[in-house]
Amino acid sequence: MSIVTREAYADAFRQVTGRPLVKLTQHNGRPDSEIVFETLAINGIVAEDAHLPRFLDALAEAFAARRKRLAKDGRMMPGAAEALKAVGRLGGTVQSVLTGTIRSNAVHKLEAFKLDRYVDFEVGGYGEEVYPKATLLQVAQGRARQKHGATFDGTNTVLIGDSARDVQAAKIAGASMIAVASGRSLAADLHEAGADVVLPDLSNPSEVVAAVASLTTPTRKAAPAGFSRE
Repeated sequence: MSIVTREAYADAFRQVTGRPLVKLTQHNGRPDSEIVFETLAINGIVAEDAHLPRFLDALAEAFAARRKRLAKDGRMMPGAAEALKAVGRLGGTVQSVLTGTIRSNAVHKLEAFKLDRYVDFEVGGYGEEVYPKATLLQVAQGRARQKHGATFDGTNTVLIGDSARDVQAAKIAGASMIAVASGRSLAADLHEAGADVVLPDLSNPSEVVAAVASLTTPTRKAAPAGFSRE
């Protein structure tokens, strides 16, 4: 969890509860909606129905206030911009985000590194939605289908992520999986989890494009490529 995110959580907690944040749970690839409830619990706050929407609104406001620090305090995965640009050239491809971060904060993160130009945020899946990641992927497919009038299913959906949890979500949802061994999981762990392709990083755009193309049905290459990065 970045410094900016920790500070935003502390501000949001104080605003919602009137108390200072003492303990903050680890993200570990989980959605903000889940982290909010656990953060309340470990700080002795009994969660009520109104807590989640209030906390997420406060979190969005606190994060937005710090968005100018993101490029300085954060980092972009090497090759991410080139990979997004290259995959976007595949005919009919729709690229979006599947993340545990709430939508507004995900937008700020990608804008900070000028990656938002390659992403269709309307069809993504985000941390304010209380779904398991596999279900969230299916929800994103439905949004893409509704917006673009095309079928998005297991034959033409590729999830790109960096954790065994991402691989498991793709397998449950019936999507193909390109795992990148630059995060919390080792290449061996990603292979064992069942990833279709494991890359060491995103530094070779041609390699990423080739992997996406090989995992989509040639006659239905009008496919979404989802990038998952917590």
